[in-house]
Amino acid sequence: MAEDFRRGEAMHNVILEGRERLSISGVTEVLSFDEQEVALETARGLLTVTGSGLHVEKLSLDIGELSLQGLVDGLVYTDEQRRRGGFWSRLF
Repeated sequence: MAEDFRRGEAMHNVILEGRERLSISGVTEVLSFDEQEVALETARGLLTVTGSGLHVEKLSLDIGELSLQGLVDGLVYTDEQRRRGGFWSRLF
């Protein structure tokens, strides 16, 4: 699976268990994180996770997996047009 991920053939899955544990595959980059928000670049676009008491339990960018714990309030994907230009262009 790690080799498929590096070649860009990664699957993207999101598994939310009881709003307290979140597992995500297909993660290519963690853009930012704190206890209220985690912003990720995934194989299917920018994903923002919001909640409270969020902390990264496991992160492996080699295989594209991330696990979070905390109370999850929302999962939002950003459209392709807002993603163009990279992280810094989204700030300004």
